[in-house]
Amino acid sequence: QVQLVESGGGLVQTGGSLRLSCAASVRTFSRYTMGWFRQAPGREREFVAAIAWSGGSTYYAGSVKGRFTISRDNAKNTVYLQMNSQKPTDTGVYYCAAVYESRWPPVRSSEFDYWGQGTQVTVSS
Repeated sequence: QVQLVESGGGLVQTGGSLRLSCAASVRTFSRYTMGWFRQAPGREREFVAAIAWSGGSTYYAGSVKGRFTISRDNAKNTVYLQMNSQKPTDTGVYYCAAVYESRWPPVRSSEFDYWGQGTQVTVSS
């Protein structure tokens, strides 16, 4: 069983930055592809970014490419999402997700097996 705990959400102004963290409680963290999703009120959960278990390849949704950066520290069992140049449309609950040695890139929520509880990000205009 994998437990994921997100942190780092909050309120930021348009153009600002936040860094989300997701700590995983699993011994083989380096074998898990990690992803970030978000869900705005009244909307479906959408893919944001993913980082592969092998080689560190990354993949982004078009709406965040060039503004967000996903990274991981396998020694700390943690994945990060650095969010820059934020927009009001980035507002939502951000979820961390994990899947063991998945195909690449996993962009559907159904492809992930484990989820965190979510952290709220609000970007004010």
